[in-house]
Formats: sequence, structure tokens, C-alpha cells
Amino acid sequence: MMNSITLKLDLYEYKQVESTCKIIAEKLGLQKDIIEADLMQLTSLLEHYKEKQIHQAQGKQESKIQVPTATVTKCIEFLKRENLIQKINELIGKSGMIGEETNRILLFVIASSYKMQDTLHGLIQGSSGSGKTRLLKVVSHLIPDEEVKRYTRVTDNSFYNQDEYFFVNKLICFEDLDGLKEDAQLAVRELQSNDILRTSTSVKDGSGKIGGAERTVRGPIASLSCTTKGEIYEDNVSRSFLIAVDESREQTQKIINYQNELSAGLIDKAEQKKISEFIQNCMRLLKPYEVINPYANKIKLPEEAHKIRRLNELYQSFVKQITLLNQYQRKQDKQGRLITEKEDLKIACEILFESILLKVDELDGSLRQFFERLKIFVEKKNREYEFNRFEVREATGVSKTQQHYYIQKLVNLEYIKQYGFANRGFKYKIVYWDNIAGLRAKIKDNLTNQLNEL
Repeated sequence: MMNSITLKLDLYEYKQVESTCKIIAEKLGLQKDIIEADLMQLTSLLEHYKEKQIHQAQGKQESKIQVPTATVTKCIEFLKRENLIQKINELIGKSGMIGEETNRILLFVIASSYKMQDTLHGLIQGSSGSGKTRLLKVVSHLIPDEEVKRYTRVTDNSFYNQDEYFFVNKLICFEDLDGLKEDAQLAVRELQSNDILRTSTSVKDGSGKIGGAERTVRGPIASLSCTTKGEIYEDNVSRSFLIAVDESREQTQKIINYQNELSAGLIDKAEQKKISEFIQNCMRLLKPYEVINPYANKIKLPEEAHKIRRLNELYQSFVKQITLLNQYQRKQDKQGRLITEKEDLKIACEILFESILLKVDELDGSLRQFFERLKIFVEKKNREYEFNRFEVREATGVSKTQQHYYIQKLVNLEYIKQYGFANRGFKYKIVYWDNIAGLRAKIKDNLTNQLNEL
């Protein structure tokens, strides 16, 4: 009978591992390479276990952010109120977001999905200086700070090199998606769709020998991103709700009035912060229940919508999130799952209507707003009126650079026609008078009729 031996082994010290494998191989009559491979596998499993324990410890530490008892009572009372989503929207306005009533509550519902099973994603699109970043900042500050990761720039491989559980159930915010390179965008898309990144990489052991290894970064994540070029992010748009910033003159005047009142000291910033913290505490009290929607097969989205399969999936997830926000008012089945009510579907359709319309429209949000203002200007003259770029700038109020981009896009899509020569100044004429108002009414009536029949 072989005598037992005891060895003290540092698995991160390759020479020691190699020496130990040699001793074990001689004692047991096994191949040294097989023992070495087994120990490498053990090391990998121990690392995975250690990272998991660290993640769980961090999770416990984060959960120690206790909501004071008095605040808990107030939060639960608020979460039990009728028309909760509307009440939340009102608080968002009081926290510093002027106008954008539909966009801000849509973004909030998306952001609030960060710790749920079916997370959501939003892509905020608008021209430079239109207020995209402010919209993102105000909404993201309504989510508990410990659950939000904000980025202005992301290097190619940084997502792949994060700890395995770094992004799990976090809200990720990108102030400028245009600044992300393709590899970084790919990583974001994979986390959005598959909740996991797996990378095969090279590592060097203690002896300098290079070998292969696998790195894993896990989701799920919720995300909010800003861009000036929504139409070029085809893959991102199909995974996200597209939100077009309101660039109307009316909204611009609201923002200017707010800025003036802020500078005059008429805005109570302390009260705004207090409201944001109250909503954060409400979010901390929500639980990631499983949701069942007994009406899931009763609502059909417009068939004209771009990538209808994915849009329907997004819509169903959005309805679930509305139900989760209303969880203190919803019943549970015997398995503890929240049950969606008709009201949740009505609220979801109302909030999502503009986003659904953008999925149907050939033009993206800011381009559609520009074209509608242009049509109003031309129709006041007559539909055959030929206009120049100076008239367009005066009528629409957009910058020279943005106007050039919009006109070129409309020419390429054959909505307007270009005449003349560059040295004499081009003239333009609208040749396709689409009826977006009619399409809007048709889709609105269709959804309303389906909801009324539930």
C-alpha cells in the first residue's frame, strides 16, 4: 500500500505546479501532462468560484444601502397609488426634466428594468445640442447610483476585460454612442441580446509560456444611449426603443425659460435632488418578479413595422416592466408570478406609440421632424414651390450643417428633388408628400380598438 503524501501547493506558481505534477505522476504512475491539465482546470474553476463569491459579497454590500423605515412607508404608499406611472412622470418633471413628457417616462420605464429578467434598451436620437444628454442624465439619476455605470468613451476591449459579474443587472449609459468603435459596439450588442460575452484570449504563465484562456463577462444589462445618427445603428435600433428628442420651437422655448429661471435662482435644486432620491428609494423597493401576461396574444402591432418580430418582443417586455412598476397593486398567481392587467397594456401602448411609429416610418425621428416643418412651410406657398437652403434654414431653424445633412438625406430617399448647379445655388422641390398624420391615425385607431376589445 502506497504511503500518503502531503504537499503545499500554490496554483499560481507554475514551476511549483510543474514540480508537484512530476512527483504525483511518479507516485501514481500517471502521465504528468494529464495531471497538469487537471490542475489548470481546477485553477480555472476556483477563479470562477472566487469571482462569484466576490460578486455575491458586493451584492450583499450594495443591498446594505438601507432605505430608512419612514421613507419605506412613504415609498410604498406612493407605489400603491392609482395612476402610478402618471404620478412618476409628474415627479420626473419636478426633478428637472422640462417638457418631453412622453419621452421621459418611456426612458424611465426602460431604465427601471435594470434588475429585472427582461431588461430594456433605449436609443435617444437628435441633432447636436438638442438636449439628448440632459434627457439621459436626468433619467439615469432617478436610478440608484450604485446600479448605474456611465460612460463618455469606451475603448475597444474594455468590456471584454471587466470582471465577470461587473455588469450584472446594471444600467449602462453612453453619452455619445457615435464615439464607440465597432468592437465596443459589438460588445454592447452582445450584452443586450445574449446577456454574456465570451472571449478566447492568450495568457502567459509563470514560465513565460503562452496559452489559450477564456474570459467571460455576464449580463443582463439595461442601457440608454445618445446618438446624432440613429439610422446608421441598424443592429442597435432593432434591439432598442428609438426615442426622438423634441426639437420643436415650443420645446426650445420651454428649455430657455427653465435655464433663465435656474440662473435667476427661482428653481429649488435641493428639492429636485430630494425628488430624485425619493424615486431612487422607490426603485430599491421593487423586486424582480416573474410576470405573466394573459393578454399577450390579444394585441397585434402594425405589420408595416420594421423588424416586427423583434419589435413585438420589445413590446411584450415593456408591458412586463409596466406590470413590475405596478407590483404593489398587482395580484400574484399560485407560483408567485405577477399578473398583468388590462391597464398595463393601455399604459404601454400610450407610452410606446411614438416609438412604434418610428419603427414604421422610413425617416428617423429628427429627420421626420425636419421634413414635417419643411412641408408646412412649402404648403403655405404651394406644393409646387421651389425653395433654396436659406429659406429652409429660416423656416426650420436648424443649423447650416444639420440642414445640409437633412436635405441630402431627403434627396437620396427621393422625398425632395434637387435642381440647378452648385455655383449658382441649388433649388429644391418636395416630390413625395407622404401622409404621416394619416398613418399615425390609422395605427392609433387600430391599437385603441384592440385595447377596447380586451
